[in-house]
Amino acid sequence: MRYVLLLFTLFISLFSNAQELEKSLLWKISGNGLNKPSYLFGTIHLTCDTSLDENTLNALEATEQLYLELDMDDKSIQMQMMKLMMMKDGAKLSTLLSPEDFKILDEFMKKNLNMSVKMFDSFKPFMISSMLFPKMLDCKSQSVEYELMKITKEQNEEIFGLEKAEDQMKIFDEISYQDQADELLKTVKDNLEKDKKEFKEMITIYQNKDIEGMLKMMDDSDNKITSENQDVLLNNRNKNWIPIMIKIMKDKPTFFGVGAGHLAGEEGVIKLLRKKGYKVEAVQ
Repeated sequence: MRYVLLLFTLFISLFSNAQELEKSLLWKISGNGLNKPSYLFGTIHLTCDTSLDENTLNALEATEQLYLELDMDDKSIQMQMMKLMMMKDGAKLSTLLSPEDFKILDEFMKKNLNMSVKMFDSFKPFMISSMLFPKMLDCKSQSVEYELMKITKEQNEEIFGLEKAEDQMKIFDEISYQDQADELLKTVKDNLEKDKKEFKEMITIYQNKDIEGMLKMMDDSDNKITSENQDVLLNNRNKNWIPIMIKIMKDKPTFFGVGAGHLAGEEGVIKLLRKKGYKVEAVQ
């Protein structure tokens, strides 16, 4: 009988851990020896509206510092990123693509960004793709991170990063340069149409606070960069952040703002913190 009860308890534990998370961007972290709660918030890097609801504003007020993925308040961050944008081992976009495709890309860049792709021949292809992101929105692009930073500064609190610029940029050395170049070319040949549609869908999912939906969208994408590299893009980074977050929360109540795709899933930040004994609950 005791053995049956043990199996039943294990089943319930596994079942509850596998349940989908509530639709919420804001999560309260408490328990496990914390004197005051910290908060975890899912951001979106580009959107049309960065308005924050009352619960999020209250959480910012209740905490004493802001941690983003990167310390975007660091004046040297752009210079650091520039130094890390080049491909390794002398790789060039002009050799990853055929001369015909490189010409198509060059003409597209000149038309849409008034720049020749030849200026960026040694750049990691995803960096060039990211230059096109604002073109995928039907509005002036805004950043949730910058809105969080603005409020934090108004509160005279400090801003920090969970990782360094080199941590983020090395991701695009681990993801195949060829895959990055192929996805960039696919975007250009489609004249951004599919990407615009996906961006619009992603923003809708985000506005619905559906963090599980955001992760599923990445899983289902036909973009190899997102669908085939989730360990590099999300899971490994999530695991690296957990001990850092634990140390930070023990020191003072903190507001963590990271991409919403990092929150959900068995290897998402929410369930990883729960496995460490913290109570992580949606703030509705």
